[in-house]
Amino acid sequence: MSIRELFKKKSKEENTTMPSAKGKSDVPEGIMTKCPECKHVILTKDLMKNCKVCPECQHHYKMTAHERIEQLLDAESFTSMDDHLITENPLDFPSYTEKIKADAAATGLNEAVLTGVGKIQGRPVAIAVMDAHFRMGSMGSVVGEKITRTVEKATELGIPMLIFSASGGARMQEGVLSLMQMAKVSVALKRHSNKGLLYVSIMTYPTTGGVSASFASVGDINLAEPKALIGFAGRRVIEQTVREKLPEDFQTAEFLLSHGQVDAVVHRNDMVDVMSKIIQLHAGKETELA
Repeated sequence: MSIRELFKKKSKEENTTMPSAKGKSDVPEGIMTKCPECKHVILTKDLMKNCKVCPECQHHYKMTAHERIEQLLDAESFTSMDDHLITENPLDFPSYTEKIKADAAATGLNEAVLTGVGKIQGRPVAIAVMDAHFRMGSMGSVVGEKITRTVEKATELGIPMLIFSASGGARMQEGVLSLMQMAKVSVALKRHSNKGLLYVSIMTYPTTGGVSASFASVGDINLAEPKALIGFAGRRVIEQTVREKLPEDFQTAEFLLSHGQVDAVVHRNDMVDVMSKIIQLHAGKETELA
């Protein structure tokens, strides 16, 4: 055995048997979570109870679509829609089908958005929640179709439409078919608006590309979570184009609020109450115009 192999073996044994620096065994993986912003360590179960928000610096972790539904809607009020729609591979893109299947197995979703109808403090809503854990929340043909069908259901029922965006933009593996979804969803939202119905867009981390350039930005009320990344192109591309150094907080929810592109930045723990008040205030108008 060489000297190098001997030291490798010894190092491996130390890593598996030695206690931590404080003389205690390492904490099992998953029990504790370290905040990526302030480095504060918190019990994972406490983090989940706090809606995945760091209690020290208020950093908002990414949520899955199912977590968002559970946090926002009344218990057992949600009925999902169009879970049978499955993405195909229209451009025969290499490994695309396999990646879709892998993400579906990992997230429990059929695509990067969960759609359906439910209630917020007793008031009915239609809702679409994008999930960045599925192909980075990218918008393909099934994502656009699911959101469009949900908007049409909201129009049919005469109820508000909520869309939580979390997306890297249009899905390149589907080419122009993904870009067409921008117009399709926007037209459905226009028909919903023509009926005097409410559409609230909530932008979360990240909301970029074709999603930010279409339905995420055309809400009757546009909200965002704290420090959410919101924009079309990336910082580097924009800086190279305009040949200027951009502000440090550029493309954050707070920056967009100060420039009038969002109406409010809402803490996740306040989202239920804020949404309930908005829906309640608009309910009279909907009834009047129905």
